[in-house]
Amino acid sequence: MQVLRVPRVPCAWVLLLPFLLLIATPAAHGASYKPVIVVHGLFDSSYSFRHLLEYINETHPGTVVTVLDLFDGRESLRPLWEQVQGFQEAVKPIMEKAPQGVHLLCYSQGGLVCRALLSVMEEHNVDSFISLSSPQMGQYGDTDYLKWLFPTSMRSNLYRICYSPWGQEFSICNYWHDPHHDDLYLNASSFLALINGERDHPNATAWRKNFLRVGHLVLIGGPDDGVITPWQSSFFGFYDANETVLEMEEQLVYLRDSFGLKTLLARGAIVRCPMAGISHTNWHSNRTLYDTCIEPWLS
Repeated sequence: MQVLRVPRVPCAWVLLLPFLLLIATPAAHGASYKPVIVVHGLFDSSYSFRHLLEYINETHPGTVVTVLDLFDGRESLRPLWEQVQGFQEAVKPIMEKAPQGVHLLCYSQGGLVCRALLSVMEEHNVDSFISLSSPQMGQYGDTDYLKWLFPTSMRSNLYRICYSPWGQEFSICNYWHDPHHDDLYLNASSFLALINGERDHPNATAWRKNFLRVGHLVLIGGPDDGVITPWQSSFFGFYDANETVLEMEEQLVYLRDSFGLKTLLARGAIVRCPMAGISHTNWHSNRTLYDTCIEPWLS
């Protein structure tokens, strides 16, 4: 056994010693990094984010990263309000243990779940909400997911299913946004039209206030996504009735500031990071994308 001998020091130095040790001792690795909460997308699971975890561990060692393992696979088709409730129960204790705040990184459908979380949670402490290729203004496109779920329907007639009470039991239909049937969308959408503030409801003012607690809204997407349609939905752009894409600043939800987009942009809190050449299933494994659009917001 080795005995460590402490040299004798003058009394005045004894009083200063704890302070000197505090200065000399380096901060714990990663102590300044806020926890990161990751929410997966449709038909996904936590395994899909293994590369992203490696990148975070490499660039921000010591960061506590929680990839929520809820509503995996086919369970991700469950109604989004049900998923919001489940994810809320999971993120609340993480936030409570992080008084300095957390980062919320949400992929594809998960980006809509997270936006709803920011709306309904009164005391959330999200610093950066990173929306990774998420159909924030809705989806209107034929994809393999839709063909598998509704094999006899195309996007032109899917509204008949999605805008029915039965259709709203599927998560995809909760954000199906047919620009040719806007009235049906507004009346039938039990999720997207509500969190967008496009339809009046008693919680609209409170939800907007809650959403505006976020520090930064980081929007990521690109023209080669291949799933999000139109791809500009990742940036709150969407089709008009002629299927011409109107950018975020031309959308009524922005012009009316229905849930806070205009306010966030005015205070410089919205960051748009478009990246070409990345397909939908590769957003969370692309290192260049991580270094450019995600890593700067995880401090």
